[in-house]
Amino acid sequence: MATSSTKDSNSIASGEPKIVLHWLEVSRSHRILWLFEELGVPYELKTYKRTKERLAPPELKEVHPLGKSPVVTIDIPGSTAPIVLVESAAIAEYFLDHYGKGSSLVPGRYQTGKDGQLGGETESWFRYRMFMHYAEGSIMPMMLLSLIVGSIKNAAVPFFIKPVTNSVASKIESSFLQRNFRSHYDFLEGQLATSPDDGQYLCGPDLTAADIMLSFPLEAGKTRSGFTQNQYPKIWAYVERQHERDAYKRAVAKIVEIEGEFKTTL
Repeated sequence: MATSSTKDSNSIASGEPKIVLHWLEVSRSHRILWLFEELGVPYELKTYKRTKERLAPPELKEVHPLGKSPVVTIDIPGSTAPIVLVESAAIAEYFLDHYGKGSSLVPGRYQTGKDGQLGGETESWFRYRMFMHYAEGSIMPMMLLSLIVGSIKNAAVPFFIKPVTNSVASKIESSFLQRNFRSHYDFLEGQLATSPDDGQYLCGPDLTAADIMLSFPLEAGKTRSGFTQNQYPKIWAYVERQHERDAYKRAVAKIVEIEGEFKTTL
């Protein structure tokens, strides 16, 4: 089921391109909503509920053949068909190119006097480029596998099969998931401890789009994966710090206004 809202503070002016974010509950799409609020992108919001199987609804296939979220459509005046953008990092980079110039959401690329030189990039920029892709390429697949394993454990199967499914799921957790989660969290805790200029974010003192990209997998990690405040205090504080951003709060408030609630995990 889909609902839509145009009650957004970043209103679209008459005659301008119409940007619509197709937002699915408890999905990566909330990162794009937060990014839009940080950048001041003029947009409309269309929200979707998951099915009882916790899948994306069929209506999203009418927007893009994959039927996933986030999806952003852009209607350009005079064009016969909208631009359709998919994939979180690609969407983020597109709007950063158009709305993020001069923004701290993208760190400065080159060290002074080293413009265009191979290896002349700043540490903050190197981190930014890596973490923009790390979120989806490295840590998010682990979260998805953890969700699948949890579903196997909780599956409604005959009682005589339950020990088998539990054994298989537990083996995956103990031999693969737990070890890999520890590696990821140890890495992130260390990256925060060595942030450039003693910053509180992964790329330095300022929030970047890479931090926004990491918000969803880290939220998911709070409920599955061994991510605790005692064991990883810097990551925990980092996630809480993100929640204090005015733009993050505005994004949450808009969902609460439309849906009546905001959930971070399934």
